[in-house]
Amino acid sequence: MRLRKLNNEVLVAEEPIVRVSGADIASLKQRALANPRQRIRICTHPETSDRLHEMLIVHTRGTYVRPHKHLNKSEAVHIIEGEVDVVFLDEAGAVSDVVRMGDYRSGREFYYRVGSPLYHTLLISSEFLVFHEITNGPFRREETIFAPWAPEESDPVACSEFQARVAREVAART
Repeated sequence: MRLRKLNNEVLVAEEPIVRVSGADIASLKQRALANPRQRIRICTHPETSDRLHEMLIVHTRGTYVRPHKHLNKSEAVHIIEGEVDVVFLDEAGAVSDVVRMGDYRSGREFYYRVGSPLYHTLLISSEFLVFHEITNGPFRREETIFAPWAPEESDPVACSEFQARVAREVAART
């Protein structure tokens, strides 16, 4: 697969027919481990201005995804490999819903779609999480709203404490 590198975390497929193999995913996992934020994605749409955005994304266990919501967008996620709790939070930061996800064979839910601007984050329980995400474009950074009550990624201690608090709330719900 021919890829254009936008940065260490974002690659763009440059072929008219995008094909992804197990070897490609294995390579992405190694690249994710080498990145400071432990994540990487392949955008299968060629431009940020495209109306449809599709991505294959790899995160490692413990990757902090700052709670955020998307304005004027829907988002669909299909798990390829791994297990994750997708945690939805209310405007004050309390857990409002949890989608326990895994691949099709895991017995967990393997797909979700949300069309409302709801804060969400990920609690990854497997070594790697590999997923396919689809959203509508074009990409506009200002349409992603980060939760003001969630720590920024620059404070790893606060991020770990936040994830532990959310994990305790999730555990109390199940």
